[in-house]
Amino acid sequence: MEETRLGIIGIIVEDLEASAAMNAILHEYSDIIVGRLGIPYRDRGVSIISLAVDGSHEAIATMTGKLGQLEHVSVKTVMTSN
Repeated sequence: MEETRLGIIGIIVEDLEASAAMNAILHEYSDIIVGRLGIPYRDRGVSIISLAVDGSHEAIATMTGKLGQLEHVSVKTVMTSN
């Protein structure tokens, strides 16, 4: 069995036009997403999303890399060390 890591991914979407592409990526990696919390911050015109993930380092890194390539999307990840 492949070793997995737990992680938290923070996402800020500054342009809601990027939401469809972001959601397509999240759907592609839905097997490693344990939970998702989305907060539409209307006063600032952004969405704040928090993901709890459990997957291989490679899968988490690939997903966050794809998300980070989207314009107007900022991504930060914290993972367990082993």
